[in-house]
Amino acid sequence: GARTLSGSVTGGTKDTQEMINFCTANKIYPDIELIKIDYINEALERLVNRDVRYRFVIDIESSLK
Repeated sequence: GARTLSGSVTGGTKDTQEMINFCTANKIYPDIELIKIDYINEALERLVNRDVRYRFVIDIESSLK
């Protein structure tokens, strides 16, 4: 009979879309570090070492060439 109640502090789909629209209209973009898939082990090691300033985004298109 255990029950769980959960929620999200980021809001729902409507709130998220409004924020994306606001960012687009005001040219607000995230700071990222674009990496190729063959750099993934180094990226994970950097995460462990807390040597990360921006979010890693894997460039799949370039990685497959």
